[in-house]
Amino acid sequence: MDNAFKDVPPTTLAELLGREQVMDIGIRPLWDSPRVAGPAYTVRCEPGDNLMLHAAIYRAEPGSVIVVESGDVDYALAGGNVCAVAQNRGVAAFVVDGVIRDLGEVREAGFPVFSRGVIPIPGTKKKVGALGEPARVGGVLVRPGDIVVADEEGIVVTPAARQEEILTAARAKLAKEADESLDAWEKNHRARIEKALSEQGFTG
Repeated sequence: MDNAFKDVPPTTLAELLGREQVMDIGIRPLWDSPRVAGPAYTVRCEPGDNLMLHAAIYRAEPGSVIVVESGDVDYALAGGNVCAVAQNRGVAAFVVDGVIRDLGEVREAGFPVFSRGVIPIPGTKKKVGALGEPARVGGVLVRPGDIVVADEEGIVVTPAARQEEILTAARAKLAKEADESLDAWEKNHRARIEKALSEQGFTG
């Protein structure tokens, strides 16, 4: 089921799920990585500390997207070696509400990271946060097992309880769009736009 979401763009999921399931624009791919999709392994790190993310790479199941609430952008949550170990252990990607370092190494290894940016100084490893509990990342409350889909268009979180419903609706929407020519789309679009303008009293 999780892998099936790789074929669904975030744009399609966003239209089905609404704004509250879409992370804010500050969390972006750090390099031109392919679309990733997988169940969330949730992490909460204390500000300035990365202990729980470093613990998570040894606990997350292969195929998981490690999703991190960090609380600051002053210290890196992970660097090249942590990303390499996560990649070797089958983690699909990091989606972090914070920053990382060693971007060159991460990009060269081909490990997808979505974050708020890059900073060269690491955080400490002294504070216990939480693993496998709800985390607020990019404004979205992410629960363990929710399906995270991320690419250059953005990051959308499908609640685990709705994944079958949303996947079915997404496939139907994509199939309908694939069958519609641009000419047909333009005709329908223009009619909708003119109707909306008319309803607002616009006559120009």
